[in-house]
Amino acid sequence: MSALLASFLLVFGSLFPIVNPPGSAFMFLAHTRTLGHAQRAELAVRVAVYAFLIVIGSLYVGTAILGLFGVSIAALRVGGGLVIAVAGWRLLNAKVGATEGDVLLDNTPDSLRSAAFFPLTMPLTTGPGTIAVTIALGTSHPLSGGGLSLATLGAALAALAISALIYLCFRFADRMESLLGRALTDALMRLFALLLLCIGVEIIWQGISQMVRSL
Repeated sequence: MSALLASFLLVFGSLFPIVNPPGSAFMFLAHTRTLGHAQRAELAVRVAVYAFLIVIGSLYVGTAILGLFGVSIAALRVGGGLVIAVAGWRLLNAKVGATEGDVLLDNTPDSLRSAAFFPLTMPLTTGPGTIAVTIALGTSHPLSGGGLSLATLGAALAALAISALIYLCFRFADRMESLLGRALTDALMRLFALLLLCIGVEIIWQGISQMVRSL
């Protein structure tokens, strides 16, 4: 049981600061401002499920998939970091009371289903930073003999816990806004947009540094 707990704490502790469900909830709210409560709740479920699948996929087959397409983790960080930085910049410079969500989401079922994965799940919630860290964690918790070890189970439970927190924070993002007030929520959105921009730049820098070291 100690192996299960150790694996759970390692994966959960590594991913929570990167995914940051409470902070990501403000980005989610910024993109879904024009939606109703029921539509936002449906999106929260989809994003949580997609996030779980991305983390599990990265944990167990991420290295193999990158190798199949000849993509290095460094390249993933540079490309994904650019996407995150651009998203942060656009949100940071959005007009007060108007958000990027006004353009991205047009309230049609097809648009909502598409937006649930991109950009709400990838890259805003579980982006390249999450994928890179999860792939690195996966190399230290390989499947042994095709069996489901305690360490593997602990990692899967950690991914499930992260996804549950994503759902709860996104599902009640509008309640958080009601509690904090629109002005404070807008201020926090700007703050997290700035942090998102900085995270994107940091991920790009990590990727470039890794490329330089490999020369």
